[in-house]
Amino acid sequence: MPNNLTEELVSRISDSKNEPEWMLQHRLKCLKIFDETPEPEIGVDLSGLNLNDIDLYLDSEKKVTKNWNEIPKEIREDFEALDIPIDEQAGLSGVGLQYDSELVYENLGMIFKNLGIVFMSLNEALRNEEYADMVREYFMKLVKPENYKYAALHGAVWSGGVFVYIPKGVSVSLPIQAYYRFNAPGAGQFEHSIIIVDEGASLEFIEGCSAPKYNVANLHIGCVEFFVKKNAHLKYGSVVNWSKNMYNLTTKCLLAEEGAKIEWISGVFGCKTSVLCPKIILGGKNASLNYNGVTMADFSQDQNSGVRVEFLADNCTAHINSKSISQNGGKNVFRSFIKSSKDLLNCASYTNCESLLLDSESSSDAIPNYEVYDGIEVSHEAKVGRISAKKINYLATRGISEELAEKLVVCGFIDSVSSELPFEYAQEMNKLIRQKVRK
Repeated sequence: MPNNLTEELVSRISDSKNEPEWMLQHRLKCLKIFDETPEPEIGVDLSGLNLNDIDLYLDSEKKVTKNWNEIPKEIREDFEALDIPIDEQAGLSGVGLQYDSELVYENLGMIFKNLGIVFMSLNEALRNEEYADMVREYFMKLVKPENYKYAALHGAVWSGGVFVYIPKGVSVSLPIQAYYRFNAPGAGQFEHSIIIVDEGASLEFIEGCSAPKYNVANLHIGCVEFFVKKNAHLKYGSVVNWSKNMYNLTTKCLLAEEGAKIEWISGVFGCKTSVLCPKIILGGKNASLNYNGVTMADFSQDQNSGVRVEFLADNCTAHINSKSISQNGGKNVFRSFIKSSKDLLNCASYTNCESLLLDSESSSDAIPNYEVYDGIEVSHEAKVGRISAKKINYLATRGISEELAEKLVVCGFIDSVSSELPFEYAQEMNKLIRQKVRK
């Protein structure tokens, strides 16, 4: 057990948030599981991560506010420098911002409120008489601490994150946004979010992450649990740009009930080491998943991404489209895990992996894994290529420099992913690509 991970720390976190007794007991249970669970074999090098050097919880006097001007000036300037889209002008959007260990800002437009939509910090929901029982019903029900050592660590020291509930039949026309900013060197961030889309409802939820670069290791172990009810629709997008000193071991899990439709868009551009492999459970008939992901690995970066899909009912489909870019010796690995129950009918999983190598020192691998029975059709296609000299020459004849031409080709390569995001986040993804290609 790391010296800084103690029952006293866990109790202090719980006390500081005025949590109910059941949450404290859950934290202590997770602490015990973490201590007793061996290090997982996850295919990446974690030798540079020493938990004794990580500040697992940052005490803060900052309180969550709904007024942007009440946030300390230095934090506002930090977010504004990142061009974070805070659409407050018309009072329509739902926006939550976390800074280090705590949510500092959350606001929900009046149109959303009038529809009965709930959007608040998870800490606040846990103390709210109206929603506390709902939090207890769903908290860490999909992400089990017994299944993953670092999920147990998360369960012991989690702090921050959001609680979102979309009532039955309600359709959200604008995205709800959450942005996580990591600003403290040598610290950990462990936000936990619960997203519930009730029967027949619809939600677009967008997350962004960023951090400055330091010379010491930082750790991010977030957790998001999604519950998408019968005939509901969720479009989820995530753009991650942690710095190259970050170890990102986040866990995400989604349960889709009968007729649920899931669109998942993911972009990962930062981190020293990233292990991000969300689990999607197609638990009801006619549930469907459309996954689009892009990762970029640069010098000293090890990007392990992927998706786990579990088929539990008839007539379910999963379309998985992955794109990766590797340069300056960066390493990309995409792992797909497809699992099915017995005696299913008319299920199908299609996986397509495309990799772009910008030099001979970089690498990219696609690793499919299957544990399936009759009744499900599976396919996996993978291809690796380099930037076409033809395309570069063509753009050069139009007066475009070789450097800019290369950036444009790479942006075109990921267009099928970025085009699925709202404009501001698609713009951010393309901006990140242009900044990082052959830097």
